[in-house]
Amino acid sequence: MSAAGGLIDVHGHIVLEGSMGRAGACGPEIGRHPDGSPWFRVGNYRLDGVAYRGSLFIDVDMRLAAMDAAGIRVQALSPNPLTYLHFIDAAAAVDFCRAHNDSLAEVVAAHPDRFVGLGALPMQDIEAACAELHRIVADLGLLGGYVGTDFGTPLDAPAMDALYESCTELDVPLFLHPTQSGIDGPLLDGRLRRWDLDLVLEYSLEEALAAATLIFGGVLRRHPALDVCLSHGGGSLALASSKLAKLAERRPASPEWLKPEGVFGRQLDRLWFDCHVTGAREFAFVTGALGTDRLVYGTNFGGWDRGAGPDVADVADALNDNAARLLRLAQRVPRLLS
Repeated sequence: MSAAGGLIDVHGHIVLEGSMGRAGACGPEIGRHPDGSPWFRVGNYRLDGVAYRGSLFIDVDMRLAAMDAAGIRVQALSPNPLTYLHFIDAAAAVDFCRAHNDSLAEVVAAHPDRFVGLGALPMQDIEAACAELHRIVADLGLLGGYVGTDFGTPLDAPAMDALYESCTELDVPLFLHPTQSGIDGPLLDGRLRRWDLDLVLEYSLEEALAAATLIFGGVLRRHPALDVCLSHGGGSLALASSKLAKLAERRPASPEWLKPEGVFGRQLDRLWFDCHVTGAREFAFVTGALGTDRLVYGTNFGGWDRGAGPDVADVADALNDNAARLLRLAQRVPRLLS
């Protein structure tokens, strides 16, 4: 699919007015300090200095204008990682996700030629997450689920098979994107909060750990039709992939089925990644290690690292083709391919 008319961006977070205050004491809530500077609160976590109101995160017209300027024709809108709320009470999480996804579907419906949607899921309750996935696909027309990498249940736990089966039954992808720990659940490591290192180092760890868990835990083997997409080129996965392959072959803890040479690599090839990697050298390294057959365009649109993504001109057509396959655009929204 030619990128001449613009790129398909699968990594565009949105903040929705309809979800504000829908998680009880956890908010989310937008406000301003006495000096006029903005803040955004979720649970015990406060993000200072980010003005969501009056920005492209909430203002759709501003987003569309910025997309035009960036050469983005279609964007997959997804939850703000600060609002996953994977550790709050399950009933509250269900209510929040429903409100969030209803609001998201309204934005998509108002601009059907520019947006598709990926919905929030209440991962505290896998049965409820499956039900919400069915609702957002069947009733709201969203194209898949978008969740964090850590929600109290390991990605390879037997309980998760129900969600993976729902994804394959509905023929939709599942997107995994980390968030900072300590928002509504336990803090992973206080050192990562210094200088906002969690935005890079914790994310990179979580993405690599998620990929390793999906492979070593046999998730991709048990669900051969499942498509999972990881953010930021898989974080630190590319750097560790060759050593993980050796670990799979040589260490006693590795599953027997994964030990033969080449099996780890074939499982790794099953995963999808978005290309929001900062730096030309880093991008070349990631594509060299992971290839481009399952790489899709992603920007973290409007985020703190905006404008830091790679130059993708040489692979733009391939990225669009891959995004169309991953999102099932030909089956779900063929108008976007014309």
